[in-house]
Amino acid sequence: MKYIKWIGFLGIWLAFQSAYSQEDAQVKKKVFVLDIKDNIDPRMNRKVRLGLEEAVKLNADLIIIHMDTYGGAVNDADDIRTMVLESDIPVHVFIDKDAASAGALISIACDSIYMAPGASIGAATVVMGGGGSGEAAPDKYQSYMRSMMRSTAEAKGRDPKIAEAMVDESLEIEGVSKAGTVITFSVSEAIANGFCEAQVKSLDEIAERQGFDSYELVAYQTSTIENVIAFFLNPAVSGFLILIIFAGIYFEIQTPGVGFPLLASVIAMILYFIPYYLTGLADNWEIFIFILGVVFLAVEIFVLPGFGIFGILGILGILTGLTLGMIPNDAFDFTFVPAGDLFVAMLTVMLSAIVAIGLIFFLAPKVNQWKAFSTISLATTQDRMDGYTSTLYGVDLLGKVGIAHTRLMPSGKILIEEEVYDAYSRGEFIDKGDAVKVISTEGTSLKVKKV
Repeated sequence: MKYIKWIGFLGIWLAFQSAYSQEDAQVKKKVFVLDIKDNIDPRMNRKVRLGLEEAVKLNADLIIIHMDTYGGAVNDADDIRTMVLESDIPVHVFIDKDAASAGALISIACDSIYMAPGASIGAATVVMGGGGSGEAAPDKYQSYMRSMMRSTAEAKGRDPKIAEAMVDESLEIEGVSKAGTVITFSVSEAIANGFCEAQVKSLDEIAERQGFDSYELVAYQTSTIENVIAFFLNPAVSGFLILIIFAGIYFEIQTPGVGFPLLASVIAMILYFIPYYLTGLADNWEIFIFILGVVFLAVEIFVLPGFGIFGILGILGILTGLTLGMIPNDAFDFTFVPAGDLFVAMLTVMLSAIVAIGLIFFLAPKVNQWKAFSTISLATTQDRMDGYTSTLYGVDLLGKVGIAHTRLMPSGKILIEEEVYDAYSRGEFIDKGDAVKVISTEGTSLKVKKV
């Protein structure tokens, strides 16, 4: 009897554990929701990648992409399509309104397609300028898109000819489309042709169709770091950082050795480029162009006094690096860069540079009056009228004649009696080898004129 009681208790315990485990398993059903409700670009590319990684960490049972987009960059759409195809977790898509162009490609890559009433899918012709509007791109891009649509449809058991006809208007699919128009399906048409499983009104309906008796919708939330990155991608913030970059470089040149302006400029450079680099907008070569521009400008200022080719190349390099770092260009190919994005980038950089120059001219005379700078810079002026003079050279050089050792633009070097001296003209440029005469020895350079 004693053993029978123990066996009975054991049976009850096992039954309880089984029921608890079944209930616990039902609770653990996780449906991960990832929104694609904006242009397909490097930022969306990064968002989807991080979202899919998060779904894996959460051990999600199903991923639903909540789709509403007119498309975007083909290369980023290809990256997202590949990530969806390679996902070990089933990926379904809920087309809320539109899945056009790149959005159609990503949708076809999903295991199941669901559409809300009034939604549409298709119109995948590649257009210039991104965003699903504009004139058709050259045929090499159309051919690439047709190939991707065809192979993706084949991978998911959908009609590859129909997928290709969403790109190529010359294709005619009997009973589906006529030549001269690209395919765009309504909900009923997509269901009839195997490009939609069903019409649904919510994400919950999709989860219930998977047989989940108990489930939890987990929406992807960007991390604090991603929010900080998004903050620094704001054109207004980018413009402010550009202003600090220019102002910091100028004030460091004016007060060499202080370090604070240069440090502020370097920090602003880092905060400017890192967010764009992480989102795939700024490439290594664009950052290199910016750094090369800074180097050229430094060479012009410290090595080759005056303003020549290095100064021009330096400014162009800095402006080019800052501008290209903000947009999703492919080298110098702007085919798929939205015109609005290019305009905003150029306007942000140019206005910030102009404002920085304005502030420099306004603040430079006032800096020495600030108490904060009184301990690190000479705030008083030793005026000549008070008897102060400064010179590195004796008066015996006054009136001497020599030749320009380098071109004076207007600063440079001259040669007098086999000795090289720093010199500057009265404003005019003097070519190398021209005869010059010393007209003043005060200061740290000889003042000369062309003979």
